[in-house]
Amino acid sequence: MKKILLLFIIFFNLLYSAEVKELPWPRGETFLTFLDKYAIPNSLYFNLEKEDKELCSEISADAKYYLYEEDDGSLNQVLIPVSEDIQLHIYKDVDNTYKFKTLPINYEEITQSIALPITTSIAYDLKKATGSPMLAAQLKSIYDNTVNFRRMQKGDFIVIKYKQKVLMGRAHSMPEILASMVEVSGKKYYRFKNSKDDKYYDEKAKAFTKTYFFKVPLTYKRISSHFTKKRWHPVLKRYRAHLGTDFAAPRGRKIYAAGDGYVEFIGRRGGYGKTIIINHRNGYKTLYAHQNAFRKGIKRRQSVKKGDHIGYVGNTGLSSGPHLHLGLYKNGRAVNAMNVIRKADTKALKGKSKNTFIANAQIVIKDFDLILKDENREKPIKLDRTTYKTKLTI
Repeated sequence: MKKILLLFIIFFNLLYSAEVKELPWPRGETFLTFLDKYAIPNSLYFNLEKEDKELCSEISADAKYYLYEEDDGSLNQVLIPVSEDIQLHIYKDVDNTYKFKTLPINYEEITQSIALPITTSIAYDLKKATGSPMLAAQLKSIYDNTVNFRRMQKGDFIVIKYKQKVLMGRAHSMPEILASMVEVSGKKYYRFKNSKDDKYYDEKAKAFTKTYFFKVPLTYKRISSHFTKKRWHPVLKRYRAHLGTDFAAPRGRKIYAAGDGYVEFIGRRGGYGKTIIINHRNGYKTLYAHQNAFRKGIKRRQSVKKGDHIGYVGNTGLSSGPHLHLGLYKNGRAVNAMNVIRKADTKALKGKSKNTFIANAQIVIKDFDLILKDENREKPIKLDRTTYKTKLTI
């Protein structure tokens, strides 16, 4: 850990009074084309371990990255986020060779409660108060057609308690709503997130979150590599991550869609080789990598059903042997597919779980009632919006 902290100190000392560019990752750019752009040997990439090569395939178009160039235009160093928690660090060492590391993203997490009277609309009022265009979308998805927001009148209230990751004073990733109250035409509707199953319930513990079942997309021999969000390796003395689950299986074994949706991407994707991405239309996407071949006739924008044959196990891209790398993403965030696949459906809480949940919900409702009083209403922290053309001076 001391080495990691020292690295950051050195990084910022080197850049003191230097211009660090904050840029969007260009569409169509790959890790290898980025290396070529700065005349960095491709061996930097090909010498990486399998998990690190796969992380290089997780770079998303338009994601912010931070670049510091020398006066002659060559690369000094760059930080490229690949998830909420991990970023890639390429830097020029003292011997003028380039090195690669994976580093944690040191974000701050804030939790706040806000109460807003409706003046125009939920989307407009929330964005104006918090600077977040995503909070209203999250709120509406929680109520999911059970509340008619169009009936809201001027003077109705919304109260939200939510968590937000913050990086350099800006929202980092999607907000997470913990509890909310929406008043429509004088009637109050509550939703509370249950940390035990990540579903939303009302004050009586009735469930309102739809359950989306996914199936394991193939018959496999074993899981050869599990999902790892961020892990400090005590032997290698560095951070490692693996944003998917690897299923070892013979080459040519059939791969099936894990759930209903449509094919958003089909083709080659960096170190993932032949890859299919399915959009499930509910905030979830699944990624199927290292395929030997795609099912004949399958194409982009094609609708698929859970269990439909989509491809065959292989080891295309950078792979040490035939397997399927399954990635699962919820609202753009990599999550452990096995947790979702194995999650049981819940219609309503019962017994002790129900009683505990209702008691905790009543505590939050009392807090909301206090916030609604003018003299106690909390002012939300308004985070800066991301501006891709910003140039930071450190």
